Amino acid sequence: MGAPDISAVIPVYNDRGSLETAIPRSMEVLAGLDPGFELIIAEDGSRDGSTELVRGWEARDPRVRLLHSDIRLGRGKALTRAFCEARGSIVCYYDVDMATDISHLPELIGSIRDGFDVATGSRLLPGSSIIRSGGREVASRGYNFLVRAFLHSSLFDHQCGFKAFRKDRILTLLLTVRDTHWFWDTEILVRAQRAGYRIREFPVRWTEGRGTTVRRNDVLTMGRSILRLWWQLHVEKG
Repeated sequence: MGAPDISAVIPVYNDRGSLETAIPRSMEVLAGLDPGFELIIAEDGSRDGSTELVRGWEARDPRVRLLHSDIRLGRGKALTRAFCEARGSIVCYYDVDMATDISHLPELIGSIRDGFDVATGSRLLPGSSIIRSGGREVASRGYNFLVRAFLHSSLFDHQCGFKAFRKDRILTLLLTVRDTHWFWDTEILVRAQRAGYRIREFPVRWTEGRGTTVRRNDVLTMGRSILRLWWQLHVEKG
C-alpha cells in the first residue's frame, strides 16, 4: 500500500466513550476523500481503556494507527508528535467529541487541495452555527479579540479544534512552536500568518461537548499564553 494522501489525527485523553463514535464515523467520511487514508489516534496517557479500544481497531484495520504515550505529553505536544509521524501529504485534526460537524471535513481537506497551506474551521464568522453556553461564548469572543489585538492576527477563531495543513509546510513551522497544550492551536495560526502561509478560515456548525466548562484558571492561563507569545515574537524574536 502506498502513502496515503490524508492523515487525520484525533487527540485523546480518557475519551473511550467518545472514541466509540468518533472512529467509525471518521472512517466513513475519510474513505470518501481518500480510500488509503490513515486515522491516527494520538492517545495521551489515558487510563480509561482508550488504548485498548484503539488497539482493537488497529488489529482489524491497518488504516487505524495508535500513537500511545505512557505519560501525559499535553495536547499540543501529542499533535506535534502525530504530525511528524504522519505519512499523508495532508494532515488534519479534530476533537474526539466531534463538536465541529464532521460533514465539514471535505471542505477542510478541499481547501488544502486547492492550494492553501492551512485551513481552519471558525465558530465566529457570519454563517457559523454554534450551540454553547453564554459563559463560553463571552470567553471565546473575548479571548479571540485579545489574540487579534495583541498578536495582530487577521483570523477570528483560533481555538476551533478543526484544522488541516500541508504536511511539508507544517513540519517547518512546528520547529518554532513552543506551547505543548491548549494554546498550541492559537500559536500555530499566529506563526503561520507571520510566515506568510496561505490560510483559509471558513464557518462551521459546532455544538458544545458534554461536560465542557470554562474555569477562571483556564481564562487566566490563556491570557498569560497570549502575553508569552507576544514576548517571544516581539522581544525574543522567536
